[in-house]
Amino acid sequence: MSSVNRDTIIAIALLVTCGGLYMATLEIREPDYGQLSPATWPRLIIGIVTLLSTIYLVQSVRRGPTPDEEKIEWSGFTAFFAQWRNVLSVFALFLGYLLILPWVGMLLGGAAFVFLLLSVLGPFSGRDVIIHTTIALLTVGGIWLLFTYGLGVILPRGELTGI
Repeated sequence: MSSVNRDTIIAIALLVTCGGLYMATLEIREPDYGQLSPATWPRLIIGIVTLLSTIYLVQSVRRGPTPDEEKIEWSGFTAFFAQWRNVLSVFALFLGYLLILPWVGMLLGGAAFVFLLLSVLGPFSGRDVIIHTTIALLTVGGIWLLFTYGLGVILPRGELTGI
């Protein structure tokens, strides 16, 4: 029997999670007014993630385990943090974003989060700062425009900034 690679395990975990999330959408209360169910958007997003997870599973099963996956050695905290540096950085930045969100709001906090995420995970030079700033402002500004004017949703404003 051949061994299973990490991607296959992650894809299966994602599919199980999607199933659990879909089951949770069955508990969303249906109001007597309106034409669009409140569960429509969550189910759409869960469906997209399920499709992508299925593609991920098929690709990981076809590929099989790689030789370097069998050579992983755990030699203490330093090796663990070196291997998982990007993942831990993303979680730390997201925690920071959640903590500053009430004070600076979605626009400034989101732009700072995207900028820092790009800077920590990608290259960081003088030209990259301009690219990261542009991407952060365009993506967060686009999301703000979509939610505010397209969907009519008021996004969180900051106590300190008012925006």
